[in-house]
Amino acid sequence: MNQIQDLPYDQIALITGTSSGFGLLTALTLAAKGYHVIATMRDLGRKDELIRQAEEADVLNRIHLMTLDVTDSESIESAVSAIIDRFGRIDVLVNNAGFAVGGFVEEVSMEEWRHQMDTNFFGLVEVTKAVLPVMRQQRGGSIINVSSVSGLIGFPGYAPYAASKYAVEGFSESLRQELLPFGIRVILVEPGSFRTSIWGKGIDGIRTSEDSPYKKQLTEVLRYSRRTAETAPDPGQVAELIGKLVLLRAPKLRYPIGKGSKVLSIGKVLLPWKTLERFIAKSLSGMK
Repeated sequence: MNQIQDLPYDQIALITGTSSGFGLLTALTLAAKGYHVIATMRDLGRKDELIRQAEEADVLNRIHLMTLDVTDSESIESAVSAIIDRFGRIDVLVNNAGFAVGGFVEEVSMEEWRHQMDTNFFGLVEVTKAVLPVMRQQRGGSIINVSSVSGLIGFPGYAPYAASKYAVEGFSESLRQELLPFGIRVILVEPGSFRTSIWGKGIDGIRTSEDSPYKKQLTEVLRYSRRTAETAPDPGQVAELIGKLVLLRAPKLRYPIGKGSKVLSIGKVLLPWKTLERFIAKSLSGMK
């Protein structure tokens, strides 16, 4: 890690998608570090688990719950305006809200494709754009985009999710260069598989038919996804990483984390694509 900077007393962190998973744990982590955390979610009816864990960690007084739907422009504008009116600044933005659409390309409806991109990519872009003016005026801030190993290499059965995360990767590369003169740091966190609900929901949402030409492949993908989910590490590792990154003076662009994420990112650069294809195919079929 790079040199860590001291945390001013009242720093404000806005996090999207805090009802579960990385978002919930990141909210707790940053609150414990002294941030006022604006913990947002599309449906505040799902706030109970965050409140329970915040009470146990004795950080509830630093958690501020707010509705924010990343696919709704009015919701984004209203939330960001309310934060500025109350706190006057936003020091950290963690773009975490997202979900995974599963299925083979031919069998995923265009409605599902658009919903995937609206949430995982266009929503992230719009929230970022809403926050940029205040960060520019401050001449500083951190934007952490939660990407995925699927933004580094695409896997069969999850093309919509991979496409959305590849888009986040390219967007972040350009944005980082645009914002460097203003002292705003853009960082990509690229988790592999962790014990969160995103993959279970993605698997449950897969729709196919008995006569599907992809039935055999899909069965292998589902078997591999469930096996991976059962052995996945604690998602708290990702929250802990984000908690460290927001304090760095000069963070790198990319931080892969989790089982196999670094190996895959390096392998894609060094190995021929056909070698990677064979490796993925063997993994899906359960071969060693």
